[in-house]
Amino acid sequence: MAKNVGIVAIDIYFPPTCVQQEALEAHDGASKGKYTIGLGQDCMAFCTEVEDVISMSLTVVSSLLEKYGIDPKQIGRLEVGSRAVIDQSKSIKTFLMQLFETCGNFDIEGVDSVNACYGGTAALFNCVNWVESNSWDGRFGLVVCADTAAYAEGPARPTGGAAAIALLIGPDAPIAFESKFRGTHMTHAYDVYLPNHGSGYPVVDGKLAHSCYLKAVDACYKHFCQKYEKFERKQFFVAEADYFVFHSPYNKQLRKSFARLLFNDFLKDASYLDEASKEIFAPFAHLSEVESYGSRDLEKAAQQVAKPFYDAKVQPTTLLPKQVGNMYTASLYAAFISLVHNKHSSLAGQRAVMFSYGAGVTATMFSVKFNEGTFPFCLSNIAAVMSVDKKLKSRHEFAPEKFVETLHQMEKIYRAKDFMTSKDCSLLAPGTYYLTEVDSMYRRFYARKDKEGSSKNGNNANGH
Repeated sequence: MAKNVGIVAIDIYFPPTCVQQEALEAHDGASKGKYTIGLGQDCMAFCTEVEDVISMSLTVVSSLLEKYGIDPKQIGRLEVGSRAVIDQSKSIKTFLMQLFETCGNFDIEGVDSVNACYGGTAALFNCVNWVESNSWDGRFGLVVCADTAAYAEGPARPTGGAAAIALLIGPDAPIAFESKFRGTHMTHAYDVYLPNHGSGYPVVDGKLAHSCYLKAVDACYKHFCQKYEKFERKQFFVAEADYFVFHSPYNKQLRKSFARLLFNDFLKDASYLDEASKEIFAPFAHLSEVESYGSRDLEKAAQQVAKPFYDAKVQPTTLLPKQVGNMYTASLYAAFISLVHNKHSSLAGQRAVMFSYGAGVTATMFSVKFNEGTFPFCLSNIAAVMSVDKKLKSRHEFAPEKFVETLHQMEKIYRAKDFMTSKDCSLLAPGTYYLTEVDSMYRRFYARKDKEGSSKNGNNANGH
């Protein structure tokens, strides 16, 4: 049986086009600081007409295979998690199979997993479980988390974003899963949903979405602690993990959510906290669970207690979610990439607890342990390959007016047919795939920008 199964390699792609949240505040007539302080966001990536969830997925998969020198024949399972379902039947995974045609590898299991922002985690668990099972054939699993998050004009618009992340799964991984510690919470709610297939914009009940997220944090943490205590025979508290990584619809949500963990620790065993923290939490010990979600005083008190822990255990994960925005299925893993980027030289031997959330409601808390690994599958090389700083610095800022104009343009071509894009790939980096055409039968065609700046066309996406 394979041991220490987990993530052996990672790569990320996000569009080179973005808008500053401070500028968007002014454009929208919002109060100063509403998006930057109130939501905690700095910048937001978005796709133009030449990019979509498929082009980003093609880009990140081809990039990972090339940068780590992976023979496409070494991939035995490929799973995609995405909320941005372009076709109601044909999976995004089938588009990606074009990258494996030239080497003749058609023996690749897996399809798409769809449920709001949770689909990437479902795909990841499928691949990890496959490598850990008797069905594993010795090859790598590959997970793609890709989404474009865009909202109609209104309070949810600044919580958009876009990205694609590829995760290579195998044994003896530098990022190994502690699979037995998973804690899951699933229920039924209409917090955020997409009932109108003619629109790319979801319906959002903001107040309900916030409470559903916090309830899921509490429930998953409780189940996670129970699993940990069952197998390790000791209680789990926040101090047992070096880092906490959250799905990030917006940064302020993380502060509130992490603070709930400290409050849960207080309710479980107050002796775990120092006297000052116990004194701060004491007035809220009598609150029912429902009352606790509506208490602003508790929210403020919990964040006061949590702040030093947050700065050490959560803040290193926030770079990309704040700079790129909410990436739906990619959001949690962009936060994880931020951690690897910021702390790769000191992660070996440490534990990170991950919280994945998808509207509807689906959520899981799970953990990973870090090892340095061996080249090219080592933490230092993973950080180098991802080139997070370089990708952020090479972006092009659009004025809010241009951003809104782009969204209107995307609305017109959403699920449309029989049109050609501008094919303008001037802002795209070499190796990036882009949409060229959707024909009269809704078939989508892509090309890849080569190193000289021109394009290589192929049958749909096969631009190698």
